[in-house]
Amino acid sequence: MRFNGLTKGFFILILAIVSVAFFDILAPYFSAVLWASILAVIFHPVKNKLRGWVGERNGVASLLTLVVICLIVFTPLVVILSSLAIELNVVYTKLQHTNPQFPEVVASLFAHLPDWARNFLVEHNLDNAAQIQQKLSDVALKGGQYLAGSAFLIGKGTFGFAVSFGVMIYLLFFLLKDGPWLVRQILDSLPLSDFVKQHLFAKFAAVSRATVKGTAVVAVVQGILGGIAFYIAGIDGSVLWGALMAFLSLIPAVGSAIIWVPAAIFLFATQQLWQGFFIVGFFVIIVGLVDNILRPLLVGKDTKMPDYLILISTLGGMEIYGINGFVIGPLVAALFIACWNLLSGRDHAGNVDEIDEAFIEEGRNPPDL
Repeated sequence: MRFNGLTKGFFILILAIVSVAFFDILAPYFSAVLWASILAVIFHPVKNKLRGWVGERNGVASLLTLVVICLIVFTPLVVILSSLAIELNVVYTKLQHTNPQFPEVVASLFAHLPDWARNFLVEHNLDNAAQIQQKLSDVALKGGQYLAGSAFLIGKGTFGFAVSFGVMIYLLFFLLKDGPWLVRQILDSLPLSDFVKQHLFAKFAAVSRATVKGTAVVAVVQGILGGIAFYIAGIDGSVLWGALMAFLSLIPAVGSAIIWVPAAIFLFATQQLWQGFFIVGFFVIIVGLVDNILRPLLVGKDTKMPDYLILISTLGGMEIYGINGFVIGPLVAALFIACWNLLSGRDHAGNVDEIDEAFIEEGRNPPDL
């Protein structure tokens, strides 16, 4: 004898268990799946244009799009990493030799510190250049010993990254090829009205595209400008510092200041006044304008979120999800706002975003097996 609703409830329980198990299996490759999905969304228009050029052959167009992505995204990364390796070697070599200006810099900085800071440095034997040099040497030695002892872990991490990267490339090809059909299958399975499903997916696509493209453009511009400024000021390792500033620009409002503020303090402490004023003026005016103009224009405009919400959601996302958080944070915030607007009635069938008709039409065609 079966009670009314028991069969349906038991099936839902099975569905929940299977779904949790499935996502648990995918968890080790969460980053690969995330970035394959985002890159598929960003480069889907490119694939459609290439498909028109190759006679509507979807597989060939997807493969060509994958080649384009590798050329314009991953090849520059390899070049930058190679340059960074050279810069790191140069900086490390110079740190091994005592700079004749180093004692003067330490003495000048020590003289301008408040009493509590000077007492703290004295207690930790960091009140003169020789002691600081010895501490740096000890840290470098211990770091080298740690890296040598962790060679297996480093190799394992490198292998894991290579596997994840391969999974992402493999998955990206099929998402480019069969993405519209997969999206249609997912949307058809959701127990929501058509306009709600389309609005949420359109919001996901728009926020993902705007966040990645906008943040990447801001990062590249800030990194290039920062590297040029450091080169003009005569600071060694301009490529290295520019790359670090590009990476730190993922953090809105703060970003590159983590690098250039200490550099400006160093320049003033070593009596390099024009270089110090140049660094401060350049980053406050030029780089500040880039961040304050480009970021809202490229990110805030398409996500339709205020700057403060983008900042908080980005920082919170990076705190929880690491580097992936600069996309996940604003994406969750945008979907949160979209869901509450739908619930309150501010967004309704007459004013929500809709999926492009060409995308819907493409999704009606099953994938070629």
